[in-house]
Amino acid sequence: LLGLASSGAHSNGYSLIRRILERARPDLAADFHGRPLGEALLEPTRIYVKPLLALMREISVKGLSHITGGGLVENVPRVLPAGCDALIDKSAWPQPPLFARLQRDGNVEEAEMFRVFNCGIGMVIVVAPEAADAAAASLAAAGETVFHIGHVVPARARGEEPRVRIE
Repeated sequence: LLGLASSGAHSNGYSLIRRILERARPDLAADFHGRPLGEALLEPTRIYVKPLLALMREISVKGLSHITGGGLVENVPRVLPAGCDALIDKSAWPQPPLFARLQRDGNVEEAEMFRVFNCGIGMVIVVAPEAADAAAASLAAAGETVFHIGHVVPARARGEEPRVRIE
């Protein structure tokens, strides 16, 4: 599983973001890593189509999961076959400051963060293990920030719907 860096919240989780803002009442004009917090919250969604189309001309891509509403835990399973889970290593990429701020200001549990937000991974690409390095190199050459975030593994119980395990 390869993850492409997101640019921010990607238009998802704004109901929770609004609740956090109402509770925390931050100054949206205050500096947040070199720009106003309000701008960071409204950063436009990254569009990955061009580098992904180029990748698919080079390498067999087994699945693509755009991390939208439902975060990593609800979107990735949609591209997995029955009997498979995704095992994601949350230490494989740095948590962007925006998500750390939202989690802290809203006192949001980690599991809820991964269910609501992309947490810094806007797209997940499933490739064969032997193609992962070449796929990552191709995407990096196209300007993407790529992380090896995990693996497809057998589901814990037979017949169970695919799911994501974040460890």
